[in-house]
Amino acid sequence: MKKIIYTAMMALAMGLSSCIDSLNQEPIVESGAEDVYNTAYGCKQALGKLYVSYVIAGQEFGGGDADLSTSGSESFDFMRCYINLQEACTDEMVYTWASGDNLLDITYISWDSSDPWVTDCYYRVYYTIALCNDFLKHTTDEAIAGFTAEEQDEVRTFRAEARFMRALSYWYALDLFGQGPFVDENTPNVDYYPEAYTSQQLFEYIESELLDIEETMMEPGTNEYGRADRAAAWALLARLYLNASIYTGTDRSTDCITYCKRIVDSHVYSLESNYASLFNADNHLRTNEIIYAFPVDATTTVSWGATTYLCAGAVSNDNSVQDPANYGLTSGWGSYRVRGEFSALFGEGADAIDNSSDSRCMLFTNSGAIDQYLDNGVSDDNTGFRSEKWTNLTDAGEAASNTQSNGVSTDFPVFRLADVYLMIAESVLRGGTGYSRSEALGFLNELRQRAYGDESGNITDAQMNLDYIIDERGRELYLECVRRTDLIRFGYFTGNSYIWQWKGGVVAGRGVDNRYNVYPIPANEIAVNPNLSNPNY
Repeated sequence: MKKIIYTAMMALAMGLSSCIDSLNQEPIVESGAEDVYNTAYGCKQALGKLYVSYVIAGQEFGGGDADLSTSGSESFDFMRCYINLQEACTDEMVYTWASGDNLLDITYISWDSSDPWVTDCYYRVYYTIALCNDFLKHTTDEAIAGFTAEEQDEVRTFRAEARFMRALSYWYALDLFGQGPFVDENTPNVDYYPEAYTSQQLFEYIESELLDIEETMMEPGTNEYGRADRAAAWALLARLYLNASIYTGTDRSTDCITYCKRIVDSHVYSLESNYASLFNADNHLRTNEIIYAFPVDATTTVSWGATTYLCAGAVSNDNSVQDPANYGLTSGWGSYRVRGEFSALFGEGADAIDNSSDSRCMLFTNSGAIDQYLDNGVSDDNTGFRSEKWTNLTDAGEAASNTQSNGVSTDFPVFRLADVYLMIAESVLRGGTGYSRSEALGFLNELRQRAYGDESGNITDAQMNLDYIIDERGRELYLECVRRTDLIRFGYFTGNSYIWQWKGGVVAGRGVDNRYNVYPIPANEIAVNPNLSNPNY
């Protein structure tokens, strides 16, 4: 049954809310912690709230009865904030209503410490960390001593999952902000200024947590759908090591390969034959490729963010241009398009895009009526092709069951095998050991064969280099929230090495200061915690 974890998630969600007051905070459990955590089932309900915190903003439809209120877009969940911070500032996405929705600074890479989207994403990250800390505080061995031995073992597995989600959230803090306050279940809740952790400290903490919980997590492919297992921890370690040179100044390519290899050698995962089915409303069935996903459901987890944003936001709000029903939607929002430099990875011009042999080229050109490049400004929605990658259609091509306006039932893959293959190849090219160059080429050509349906798209060893990798990551992983991180790792996000239209706020694009490789800690957070600062802002 799809998304069975939400029975537990939403049961607690109706009784648990939170507000942010700097980091001097903990969740307010209205029914009392003793009522929530006094049974193993109650602990599972609490665990569900941790999982769901990534994709909803509050307890009611569309983010009503918000979990927290900040200075910015308080009705939006973590995922909508994260999508904008990872995609809207890159060569992949351009936001149509940038001025009205306060996204010009993100679009032009010119933000400051008061940007509302940066602020909201920061507090969403730390809200989940606070939930994880509260869970861990109330599920110690002493606290569950009255449970049966079987229940105690189950709760210890829950604790490992909570630590995984806390590590994942700290990775978001590390990757986005390059620093951050550190709090755990032992941190005082009042009259305490959290210590500021450097990038190195956050890296070491995340690494140590994931290594420590590895054996306690369930074996790959054995947990309930929507819950993390050991392979998810390996995938997060691999991504951490892939970017270690940025976070710590030390290359960890061999370590990246080590944990990718554990995923491959588990023999649980294989590439899904149909690329498009990884991003439709039945993608919960793709556990052969998807290692860990954020489940989204049109009944229980409706928000204006997460994959609702990815699906509806890509479709024109003019039904004469695109019929939303063709994507399993009740309406299109016209929120974003793709930039010309990205679509050029598949070909120049509408004819090349429409006739591409690469099945990943899922772009709407309106038969050439849309210009590929953004010559007339970021808000001209007659420029920039539209993505058709994310839909609310089932495998049968029908709209998913939908009890709420605009809600979708398409899950968000956080980690999938294709990314593991790409991480292996990149790490081999960067000097990592554990796979040979020919094996890396084999992984890349598996992706090409899936994309082309045969070997016509295969590359040769001579074509396999880092320039190829960054382009292929774009083709394979676009709109999956990795592009900003990838461009930074390749030295292309700031500076002049790679220019795209409107980078730096001008139509031709220009280099931007390297300080924009990290987002600033919000100004109001700096104001209340003397341990924090933004040296580059």
